[in-house]
Amino acid sequence: MRELVIFDLDGTLLYTLEDLKDSVNHTLEKFGYETKSLEEVSKHVGNGVKHLVRMLLPENIDDDNFNTYYDYFKEYYSEHCCDKTYPYEGIMDTLKTLKHRGVKVGILSNKFQEAAEEVCEHYFKDLYDIVVGESETCKRKPAPDGINLICQKLGVANDEVLFFGDSEVDIKTAENAGVYCVSVLWGYRDREFLTENGAKVFITNPSEIIDIIN
Repeated sequence: MRELVIFDLDGTLLYTLEDLKDSVNHTLEKFGYETKSLEEVSKHVGNGVKHLVRMLLPENIDDDNFNTYYDYFKEYYSEHCCDKTYPYEGIMDTLKTLKHRGVKVGILSNKFQEAAEEVCEHYFKDLYDIVVGESETCKRKPAPDGINLICQKLGVANDEVLFFGDSEVDIKTAENAGVYCVSVLWGYRDREFLTENGAKVFITNPSEIIDIIN
């Protein structure tokens, strides 16, 4: 059994789309822009919330205005990030099994660090060893910084790690960090899209995580 597994957060451990959509649309409405559908929001999840907000605003927004909108989004999302979010079925049992067996668990997200910590503490308290989000000192995925930091902090070599994620960003992150990637099919991308972006190994249900680790 592996000593360390790392999980992406949005679309892998948690279904977060509703809260992201609501926070984006609250921001858009606040500043007089047209709101977006769940499908439109879903297309841009995975590259961090800054990218998400940028892609859903009109293209001609200047940097000063964008920063105002982004700060507003972050404040609102921090207060509402757990309103409709929930763990995928089977995730809690899987994390409890990993803890019982002494497997270290890292969580890597492109959320800003404060939001990543908040949702992980809310849903997974005592079931993980470290959570890493985007910050001034840690570049967001697909940079290898987050995986490297988790491995360093927990004392495990990169080539001994399994990384579970639902997106093309996760596949590239694993490649950049030299870890083995398992693509999950219950998240925000489908098999065809993931295959086109280099996915090699898939699982369709969280119950398969333990089998893969074994």
